[in-house]
Amino acid sequence: MAESKVASRAIYQPGASSIEGSPTELQLFHAHPPVMAMPHWHAQVEVNYIMRGTVHYRMNDHEMTLKAGDMCLFWGGQPHQMDESSEDSLYAGAHLPLVYFFRLRLPAEISSRLMKGSTLLTSATDAADKENFSRWFRYANSGNPAKAQHAVDELLLRIERIAFEPYSMTVVGYGGREADQPHAQPSRSIVRMCDFIAANFMEDIDTVDIARAADLHPKYAMNVFKKSTGMTLSKYLNLLRLSRAQALLMADDTNVLQVAMDSGFGSISAFNKSFRHIAGMSPSDFRRDIRLATSSGAPAS
Repeated sequence: MAESKVASRAIYQPGASSIEGSPTELQLFHAHPPVMAMPHWHAQVEVNYIMRGTVHYRMNDHEMTLKAGDMCLFWGGQPHQMDESSEDSLYAGAHLPLVYFFRLRLPAEISSRLMKGSTLLTSATDAADKENFSRWFRYANSGNPAKAQHAVDELLLRIERIAFEPYSMTVVGYGGREADQPHAQPSRSIVRMCDFIAANFMEDIDTVDIARAADLHPKYAMNVFKKSTGMTLSKYLNLLRLSRAQALLMADDTNVLQVAMDSGFGSISAFNKSFRHIAGMSPSDFRRDIRLATSSGAPAS
């Protein structure tokens, strides 16, 4: 996190050590949420619990305002932007890599709809959540591995409990038909593929390598991954690389070709095509626009 005091507003700026630059890590946070200079994305599922004040999010194709006591869950792979945050706002939560998310015992409908761009919202929280989220953050940053693991275990159980209490999901981009069909929970094969991608996404790997790591035929691996996540193996692999590239573009003045290579892309053309697909602009334009927005102190639209 980097803060700018321009116009007395904290502006979020991605960096190489931030969530975008570490797309396979589970990170917990507890802070005043600064507004974002422009939309960003990352390869984790995000859980936000608003402890105080209000925030406003612009998602890929919907928006929402959250107040104290609200909790939301959404897939960070869709561009999103917190463009309003009250002066007294405080939030806590975590970024969950898919390898953690698919170990959760959530109804398959929730997982499927989140991966398609819906946001889960709930107000079924209480004073225990305020204390627990604070403690989990302290434990995760205590330097004690046992405490850190305890925090993660409790957090994951809390997320699973969301399904037992009232919640709603946005309907954007979701036809509703899948809810009527039985789903098998994501298999261990999905977890094994996510584990392999997390460990090797910076290397020259492809769907054949990923399938082999899970002892699956490539075609079957692609089908089961697409059914469980709503995206192809190649798209998820590229998303991790693009998340890393996004952070590098903000971190320093490394040229775009070097960013492409350091993010695991084999060519500048493949990098530019993938980046334009998710950001709607070239890597160079992205770097220029976010720096202009950050220096001006006003979130980009």
